[in-house]
Amino acid sequence: MIKLWKKQLSIAAIFVASSLLLAGCGGEDQEAMPKIPVKVMKIVKADTPLSYGAPGQLRGTDEVEVHSRVSGSIVEKYFKGGDAVRAGAPLYRIDSRQYETAVLQARANLHKAESDLRNAQEDLARNEMLFKDKAVSEQTVTNKRADVAAHLATVEAQQAALKKAQESLDDTIVYAPMSGRVSVDDVAVGTYATAGTTRLVTIGSIDPVYVQFGISETEYLNILAEDIESGAEIDENKYQLPKIKVMLTNGREYPYEGQIVMVDRALSDNSGSITLKALLPNPQGILLPGMFTQVRIVGVVEKDALLVPTRAVQQLLDENFVLVVGEDGKSTSKKIKLGERVGSYYIVTSGLTESDSVIVEGLTNLRGGAELDIISVTPEEMGFSINETSEIVDKS
Repeated sequence: MIKLWKKQLSIAAIFVASSLLLAGCGGEDQEAMPKIPVKVMKIVKADTPLSYGAPGQLRGTDEVEVHSRVSGSIVEKYFKGGDAVRAGAPLYRIDSRQYETAVLQARANLHKAESDLRNAQEDLARNEMLFKDKAVSEQTVTNKRADVAAHLATVEAQQAALKKAQESLDDTIVYAPMSGRVSVDDVAVGTYATAGTTRLVTIGSIDPVYVQFGISETEYLNILAEDIESGAEIDENKYQLPKIKVMLTNGREYPYEGQIVMVDRALSDNSGSITLKALLPNPQGILLPGMFTQVRIVGVVEKDALLVPTRAVQQLLDENFVLVVGEDGKSTSKKIKLGERVGSYYIVTSGLTESDSVIVEGLTNLRGGAELDIISVTPEEMGFSINETSEIVDKS
């Protein structure tokens, strides 16, 4: 029994000694662990162009419903649905027979009235000569003058009736009130059109078109930031809002820039955004009212923005972090809040200062507090640049 106990004690002593030896070796390895090589870059501070994005919808600059001025059956149509037409081009012809008859009747009535007027004028002339010879009374001459005035009024009334009848006849041809593209829901030949009621077709202008979209209150204020800060009075007749670019639903950017021309008078109660309209050239007629686009406002600059490279940003759940070099030369994690993405950078709205240096390369397996072998780099060496982007980031 004593021998067995001594044997167990010897085994335990060997185990403890081995543990101490291993611990000693581990400590030597830890002290000898090399520093982690990383590339570090100073935070960039610069005036930065911004691109605010929002969904938009195209609308026609002008759109009118075409109605006939006279009633009647449509006997001819001069276009096809979807055609582009010019102002003044004929669109429809309405059955004109009754209006032709009305013109003939009005012309006959005018001729009779003119004949009656001539007879009355001749009669008056004769009576005026007889009155000089004392052959008729003054009252007779007065009555003849009244007859002439009455016939003259009748002639004028018949002239007006003839003009109205001729206008109604002319209105049997319905002309395009403006240049644009006609809708495809036009009425067919044979339809009875009621004057001022039946919608024959709709015409909308296609060049240029409006793109309507909404931006937040903050974005709107940022657009006007330079003018607000300068305290300058904005002349609505001379002040020019920024330009826009649009991305179509097929993922391609439309080649022409638009100009913001309208700003709503108030924020929407429902969305808290303000509605804007931009005028967009459409010389090829590619854009159609009703299409959806992604709008990007260009030409807005944020003064003295702090920029951090996108590759330096790490995301965890809904929060963003970067690793910076601390005063002790070790890595330190900082929580940041992001603004717009601009080229190779994010704008940092909080969490960093101009004096911070962020780690842009060597982030794999790097944790806060690690010893660093620092290599300082410049944006040019890393290939970073500030370019406008259509990407919209979560600013929450």
